[in-house]
Amino acid sequence: MAEIVLITGLSGAGRSGTADVLEDLGWYVVDNLPTTLISTIVDLAAKPGSDIPRLALVGGRQHGSLLEKIGEIRASGHRVRVLFLDASTPELVRRYNATRRRHPLADQVEGLVESIELERERLDPARAAADLVIDTTDLNVHQLKDRIVDAFSASTESRLQVSVESFGFKHGLPLDADMVLDVRFMPNPHWVPELRPLTGHDPKVRDHVLETAAGSDFVDRLDGLLASLLPQYEKEGRAYLTVAIGCTGGRHRSVATAEEIAKRLRSRGVAVRVAHRDVAR
Repeated sequence: MAEIVLITGLSGAGRSGTADVLEDLGWYVVDNLPTTLISTIVDLAAKPGSDIPRLALVGGRQHGSLLEKIGEIRASGHRVRVLFLDASTPELVRRYNATRRRHPLADQVEGLVESIELERERLDPARAAADLVIDTTDLNVHQLKDRIVDAFSASTESRLQVSVESFGFKHGLPLDADMVLDVRFMPNPHWVPELRPLTGHDPKVRDHVLETAAGSDFVDRLDGLLASLLPQYEKEGRAYLTVAIGCTGGRHRSVATAEEIAKRLRSRGVAVRVAHRDVAR
C-alpha cells in the first residue's frame, strides 16, 4: 500500500513550491502525469521492495481527470490525500504581474482576472473533494514550507491534525477554514488604552478577554464541542481540520482565544498548530 498525495489548486497558488518541499521530505514527486499512467505508477509504487513508498502527484491542466482516479485508487487500499492550494484573486494577479507569466487559461478568456475566475470555477469540485485546503494568500515561501512540513512529515501522517487560526473579519475570511467562529462579542481590548498596543499573546489581554463570564463560557463550550467532534472526524478518516476564530482586527480577542483552545487541545494529545494571520497588521 502506497501513501499518495494529489496536489491541486489554482495556478500561482504554490503547487510547484509545495512539490519541492514534499520532495525534500522524501516523497517521490511526479508533475503533470498523464491520467492514463496514474494507475501504472501507483502499482509500481505499491510493489514489494519499491523505493517509492510515498508518491506525490501534481495536477496540471488535468485536475478533473486526476480526481476521477481517486476513488479507484482508494478502493485498491491506498491512502490518498488531496491537497488544494488556494489564494485570493488580487494576490494571484499580483503574483502574475510580478513574474510576467501567462495564465494557463489566457487563450480561453480575455483578461487575467477572468482567467483566474474561470480556473477557480473549474476547480470547485477539486476544492470540495480536498482533504486539506491551504490559503497561500498571506504566506511567504518559508511559511508555506512550514505548513507542508507540519501536514506531511512522516511523524504526523496517521493522526488528525488540527489547525487553529486567528484572523480579523475586516481583513476577510480565511479561504481554508472548515469551521469559522466569531468572538466579536467578547470585551474588546482595543478600547482600553493600555491594552491597545498589545496583542492576544500578552497575559493582560488574555485575562481581559477570557477571564470574563462570556469569554470563559465560550472557551469551555468550544472545547467541549471539539472534544466531541474530533473523534468523529478521525473515525470518518478525516486527516485535517482548520478552525478559524475571528474578531474585528485579528490582534486581541481572536489571538487569545486561539491560543487557549490550542493549549487545551494539546493537553488532550491532539496534534495542533496555531497561526495568527492578522496579528501583525
